[in-house]
Amino acid sequence: MLNPIVYAAPVFLLAMALEWGYGLRKGRQYFRAADTISSLSLGITSQLIGVFTLSLNVGIYAWAWAHAALSKLPLDSVWVWIGALLFYDFCYYWLHRLGHEVAILWAAHAVHHSSEEYNLSTALRQTGSGFLLGWLFYLPMAVAGVPPLVFVTVGLIDLLYQFWVHTRAIDRLGWLDRVFVTPSNHRVHHGQNAYCLDRNYGGILILWDRLFGTFAEERQGEPIVYGVLGQLRSWSPLEANLFHYRQIWRDALLADNWADRLSIWFRSPSWRPAAAMRLAPKPAVDLQAFERFDPPLPAGLAAYGLVQLFCLLGASVGLLAVMPQLSVWEQALASAGITLSLMMLSWVMERGRTAMRSECLRLSIQLVLCAALLANGTSDLGALICETLVLASVLGALQLARVHFNLASAPAVPPLNDSA
Repeated sequence: MLNPIVYAAPVFLLAMALEWGYGLRKGRQYFRAADTISSLSLGITSQLIGVFTLSLNVGIYAWAWAHAALSKLPLDSVWVWIGALLFYDFCYYWLHRLGHEVAILWAAHAVHHSSEEYNLSTALRQTGSGFLLGWLFYLPMAVAGVPPLVFVTVGLIDLLYQFWVHTRAIDRLGWLDRVFVTPSNHRVHHGQNAYCLDRNYGGILILWDRLFGTFAEERQGEPIVYGVLGQLRSWSPLEANLFHYRQIWRDALLADNWADRLSIWFRSPSWRPAAAMRLAPKPAVDLQAFERFDPPLPAGLAAYGLVQLFCLLGASVGLLAVMPQLSVWEQALASAGITLSLMMLSWVMERGRTAMRSECLRLSIQLVLCAALLANGTSDLGALICETLVLASVLGALQLARVHFNLASAPAVPPLNDSA
């Protein structure tokens, strides 16, 4: 069976295009090119990592179900499926909540919150390390006897439901806001505002938050500031995945006793050892002075980034489709190549002109490798992937040449007169 993302990706892109068009019509800016590139790069990276980790997580679940289930529930009962979806959503609530309350879990989940925009691309901004501990929270379902096939299916339903709630284009929805997770409820969850912190964890049902005291209603007249306390300030998928782990590690090294060095991983994400606070103090966050991370880009470079991203996205979807036909080494090499390309693309979005030479080198290597694969023969879909990347290399070279020409022909800015 094909990876479900192969089918879902065109729907995601169409929905984002409609959201962008709606914002354009209403005079609202829902998207920024570099942020969208960053979010989709993280989504692609997460999916490629998932190829190698999903079988591990499902395997652990299947083993627990086979050896520890109190009873094996039937696959042909509609009540098993409905109950399993509710059970999964309940487990997700606690995974999500502790993902905000425990530092080592927050280090993985913070990737999803690191965007300072809130649109449908944010939904696809997923972690690459959630597989490390996330499986623990679903073991109760295995013990209760929920079959692995049911577990995987309801998990996919829960995940796909959450896509549409990541938007500012949909206002409040009346009674639905009181029962389900909706855009209004989830906007609160992504905010840095004091009333937004650690609120609205539900996946499908907001009833869990109402039941366990973590619900907050969106406030009219108080604009939500999106992102995380302590900005990421990078478009890189690698930096986004490592940022909070590195912060915890640095504070652990600064701690002056082993109790703090070990406990910091399991305390609140906001907690720091006294020695770390003394040796490396952090300024208080002032949302009134908050400025989004938005390094300037030369004219034409944002369009270049989007073209390259969509070519890499197409190649990634194709790769996911042919993964079962590839050896582990082929899967790893192809995934690493796409991930490295996304990392270098993010570098261009951050550094602009100074990173254009390295980007030209990437395009050259990509062109040579894909041309060699086409010359040696490959499957029809493999050939399509290579042809897509060849096209990306050629278009990219032309776009970069145009950007470079525009920069070279731009009039020099006269120096400021210090005596004025």
